[in-house]
Amino acid sequence: MPLSANNPDRVSWLHVDKHSDFPIQNIPFGVFLTRDDIITIGSRIGDTAIDLGALHQLGYFEGIPLTDDIFLQDTLNDFIADGRQTWRAVRNRIAEIFDAENDRLKNNVKHKEVVLFRLDEIEMKLPVEIGDYTDFYSSIEHATNVGTMFRDPENALLPNWLHIPVGYHGRSSSIIPSGIPIHRPQGQTLPHGATEPVFGPSRLVDFELEMGFITTDANDLGEPIPIEEAEEYIFGLVLLNDWSARDIQKWEYVPLGPFLAKNFASSISPWIVTLDALEPYRVESPKAIKPQLEYLQYKGKKSFDINLEVSIQPKGAKETVVSKSNFKHMYWNMSQQLAHHTVNGCPVNSGDMMGSGTISGPTEDSYGSMLELTWKGEKPITMKDGTERKFINDHDTVIMRGYCENDGTRIGFGEVKTELLPVFTKK
Repeated sequence: MPLSANNPDRVSWLHVDKHSDFPIQNIPFGVFLTRDDIITIGSRIGDTAIDLGALHQLGYFEGIPLTDDIFLQDTLNDFIADGRQTWRAVRNRIAEIFDAENDRLKNNVKHKEVVLFRLDEIEMKLPVEIGDYTDFYSSIEHATNVGTMFRDPENALLPNWLHIPVGYHGRSSSIIPSGIPIHRPQGQTLPHGATEPVFGPSRLVDFELEMGFITTDANDLGEPIPIEEAEEYIFGLVLLNDWSARDIQKWEYVPLGPFLAKNFASSISPWIVTLDALEPYRVESPKAIKPQLEYLQYKGKKSFDINLEVSIQPKGAKETVVSKSNFKHMYWNMSQQLAHHTVNGCPVNSGDMMGSGTISGPTEDSYGSMLELTWKGEKPITMKDGTERKFINDHDTVIMRGYCENDGTRIGFGEVKTELLPVFTKK
């Protein structure tokens, strides 16, 4: 099925600002609560949210095999489970409906009243019920930086790193959409020079700049996903702030890896941008330093040129950009990650999320965490209000943005924006 929705010459009859992340070529998917307190699956063009449940009930998806309630749900899981052919048909149809040359909905005032919403009339929700969450560690720059800080710089990468996409299974219960504040976590830490741990608030709360990809039902127990088929099972991507408590992590991570330092919160952007929409922004992946095993070898362009940015906004002050990076820097790409994740027969389900791992670039201003940007706190960053940051302070808001752009077309993810509140106290 052709990707007609990607036509760069297509223009919408809805207003779209020239700097918008959501032109008619994007058509992301999300879940929102309407002004009438109805939860629905939707899309977005410019600053207009589109109720796909209402659009379907009014007959605009005629000819596409969809169940009556496919968009009348509080998650995208069932729609994602329908597979790529359905996603593509629906996205193409939405592009046709909102094309400037199509008058069917454009001239129907009654239909527009129930289908279209201003952004201030909706409340975005978590787009999928995430049953399983995996976090990778796939940026060679990030892994080298961390290895240099905490081990011998000559052996910054562990022996397995150039052979496998390193990852761990996380938790899904604390994954939240943009706009939901989080509390500073507490746990055990080992103060410098101490021999016994203490309990208390983390002093080193950090962000991790990541992308997350959402999968569909892919394989049965015991069945690997071949690398050449991996993209068939990736629905789309979101921005991911995978929060981290560095001092808690340092004490707990040996021998089984991250636990309380990571499971207190992860924040994602609410609109899932499909892999189809990102098709024009494919780029070559970094060249492998060591030969990779056959099941991890691929052909073609499997990385994507996604510009990424992180800002910190102190309470009552202007935001300060602290990092500019790019998803294309990832040493291990999504196809390799999914192929490795399932090579042992681990099943992947609709709505599962895979985190890329912290995305750091080759320059100091492109590092994807405060741990690297301030080099363990040794080089504080000055905010626009004159205050300094080694890590994230209470009431700081961390904002991540991402977009692709070429040939005059911009496809973006919006933002994931989260305030860090003080330690939770029971009222």
